[in-house]
Amino acid sequence: MPDVTIYEGDSDDSGKSLRKILKQLNHKVEEIEACAVISTDGLIKAELLGENIDHDRFGAMCASLLSLAKQAAIDTARGELKLVLIDGNAGSMLVVQIGQKGVLALSTKSEAKLGMVFLEARNVAKQLAEIL
Repeated sequence: MPDVTIYEGDSDDSGKSLRKILKQLNHKVEEIEACAVISTDGLIKAELLGENIDHDRFGAMCASLLSLAKQAAIDTARGELKLVLIDGNAGSMLVVQIGQKGVLALSTKSEAKLGMVFLEARNVAKQLAEIL
């Protein structure tokens, strides 16, 4: 797993805090393969993504997923969106709302215990909301 990358404009204390939280999440839940903090417009604020992932495209896709899921929740009267889960045979991807300012996106190995991942992701999203 690469070091956390921080992007321009986020090199201040908030950027350091984002990095620290992502590293802690990655160490706490070993089944997490990648994670990122992304603004609602798709800009990556900090990430632990593999070299084989196009960071810009990943950010844009997560922002699009969030936007579509929010509208689907509204259209189906499901209330405020909490998270989006994509479950594939090679693992899962989770996109969790961070207040109104961003999302936490993470991918897991197929053997991950999703209940634990959900719990930790929600806790981390609360921490991140205080920073963003």
